[in-house]
Amino acid sequence: MRRGRTRHVIVAVLAMTLLALAPAAPAGAIHDVDPRTKNLHPMGHIEEPASLLNPDQGSWLGFNIRDISAPGNPKHVSSTVCEGNQGDVIVWDTILVRSWNSPAALGAMCDGVAVPAGFEGLHIFDISDLEDPALVGSVDLSTGAILGRCGSHTATGVPDAANNRLLVYNSGSGCDGIDIVEVPLGNPAGATYLRTEVVGRACHDTAVILGDAMLAACAGGDGYAMWTLTGSGTLENPDLLYERAIDGVGIGHAASFTWDGEVFAFGHEPGGGVQANCQASNLDSDKSAFFFDALTGEQLGTWVLPRDQSATENCTIHNFNVVPLRSGRDVMVVGNYQAGTWVVDFTDPENPQTLAWSDPPPAPVPPPPFDFLGLDIVGAWSSYWYNNFIYETNIGEGLNVFRFSGKETAGALQLDHLNPQTQEFTL
Repeated sequence: MRRGRTRHVIVAVLAMTLLALAPAAPAGAIHDVDPRTKNLHPMGHIEEPASLLNPDQGSWLGFNIRDISAPGNPKHVSSTVCEGNQGDVIVWDTILVRSWNSPAALGAMCDGVAVPAGFEGLHIFDISDLEDPALVGSVDLSTGAILGRCGSHTATGVPDAANNRLLVYNSGSGCDGIDIVEVPLGNPAGATYLRTEVVGRACHDTAVILGDAMLAACAGGDGYAMWTLTGSGTLENPDLLYERAIDGVGIGHAASFTWDGEVFAFGHEPGGGVQANCQASNLDSDKSAFFFDALTGEQLGTWVLPRDQSATENCTIHNFNVVPLRSGRDVMVVGNYQAGTWVVDFTDPENPQTLAWSDPPPAPVPPPPFDFLGLDIVGAWSSYWYNNFIYETNIGEGLNVFRFSGKETAGALQLDHLNPQTQEFTL
């Protein structure tokens, strides 16, 4: 969010957090007792245990807003119910955009408003009142509305101040490329679909870096696509630079850039995030982050998760971002389901170094029908750096906050807002 807000908030998808009647977390599940390195310090916590397998716990029913002004004591502010699954969110000033991934069932509701049967796409909220967000609009991206579209699995915000609007780069489930949606800042209820940028892969996450770099990249399928947003490309009409397949990759998932825009970081999701793919017996490519020259696609190196996981722990290199540092050092924070949260220095992408980690013990396997391949689907869905703290959304525990005390992140920039997939400037 922009300057002028008196408290910092974090918005999270309910799927990774709570229902009010969820049972207490099992003993030893809270982050202050998980195995970890000494330089990663547990801070605050909001206990909201869940499971993607158990409908009495996990759900995709909307989003939470939390006050993180005091990272050692985060507080719940509000919950908004919106029934569509996945529920990726973007926040810009007083506007929140939320993904709805699958066709709406008859009778589905969002913030108390009936959703047309078959709807897939984006909902637009006014969050001027953080305690009572209000639905103000929607954009239907279903196949019935726009030929070939298939809802919204993830979405990335692209601010376009020159035109007083927020653009959304939208990724559907299984549709090639990205949809581009316009949200007028003066009239968010008037959000509209503009066009689709088609490439040869179904995009999962799209990362954007503005400033001097002006690049966008989508992770999906067997690799990624890279666009330029300047010169022959614009924010509304990106120009494809290249596409790249990666050996050992089948489900491209996550994307980010170094803050100079020179290196692209990529993660994928073998087993769809619901299998134990970080065991000693797994291929290195199953448990790796990949680093590429952003302009050429040349592979520069990989980081392989160095701590083997058990046969009962779902694990991939899942969601991450890069710490904003003027030092020229490149440090990423990444959440890996049951492998927990990791801090990695990839300043030398050929020789990345693990700096810190918090890795919980395997979660107890629930009884049928809530087990899946002998495991539970819990763990660190995403871990992001923001203003010298790490915020981990842990499916089985809730919101966990850490402080990393290593010198490698000394002098990190303080930001007044952050959407992790959108880097609004270069360093």
